[in-house]
Amino acid sequence: MGGRAPDGAVATGLSSDTVLVEDFCDSLLMESGLAFHTLEGYRRDLAVFVRYLKGRSLGAARRADVTGFLAAEVMAGRRPRTGARRLSALRRFYRYLLIKGDISEDPTEGVEGPRLGVSLPKSLSEDEVERLLAAPTARTAEALRDRAMLEVVYATGLRVSELVALRMSELDSQAGIVRVVGKGGRERLVPLGEEAQGALEGYLRDGRGVFLKGTPAAAVFLTRRGGPMTRQAFWCNIKRYAAMAGVETPLSPHTLRHAFATHLINHGADLRVVQLLLGHADLSTTQIYTHVARERLRALHARHHPRG
Repeated sequence: MGGRAPDGAVATGLSSDTVLVEDFCDSLLMESGLAFHTLEGYRRDLAVFVRYLKGRSLGAARRADVTGFLAAEVMAGRRPRTGARRLSALRRFYRYLLIKGDISEDPTEGVEGPRLGVSLPKSLSEDEVERLLAAPTARTAEALRDRAMLEVVYATGLRVSELVALRMSELDSQAGIVRVVGKGGRERLVPLGEEAQGALEGYLRDGRGVFLKGTPAAAVFLTRRGGPMTRQAFWCNIKRYAAMAGVETPLSPHTLRHAFATHLINHGADLRVVQLLLGHADLSTTQIYTHVARERLRALHARHHPRG
């Protein structure tokens, strides 16, 4: 960006769009404590917009640039959800510049995002979950670990990132709860339940020491090398055990988290309780699971009612 302010903006005094984006991400990290992956998502979406501007600075962008960018995304075959996410990133970025006084007009103001239908998360039936959890049958350290991880995710609804980041200091075996540090650094206490607690105790007693090799480690779930389990490795394990259990429903890394929430609501759990257990900041995020429950009821009615 140069020293001359573009129309509708003031000079930022920064040397490049890259520096501007990094300042924005640093601000989000300091003020909101956003996760690394969320910040990387903002960087990627802003980088796509920078490429679309073809050499013009971010601070000089106008409303027509934003609408043209979103239209180009549609023409390129991007999903509506991708366009909505990119518009959200631009909104936050330009609000940041506006508050700082780097621009005088927000080019995203009044821009409508693509309409999104209700996206229902993939879930498993209770029978499928039972088969998946029972798949690790060996008495090896790996099988004990994998069984414990599957049980803990289904019992608590943890995000996979929260599961692999779980530390020994965050377990309270006597009370049967885990302390979870979720998005934005928010903490919550989640009960384990008898089955998950039993599987976890079995792993800690008979499996974890095999991975330690005499070296202390903070993480609960370890690999053969003694390091923390990764999200990618756990995802591979889920797919492997699903194949062993004959589970053909399409899976995602958060399938058991979705099943946790859906099954709780199916059995009458209060939506706000589920919100607290999942660590959602907003109840509207949790409400998607009421749609899942209704869709399942419709499917059951259609399958079993004589006039369905």
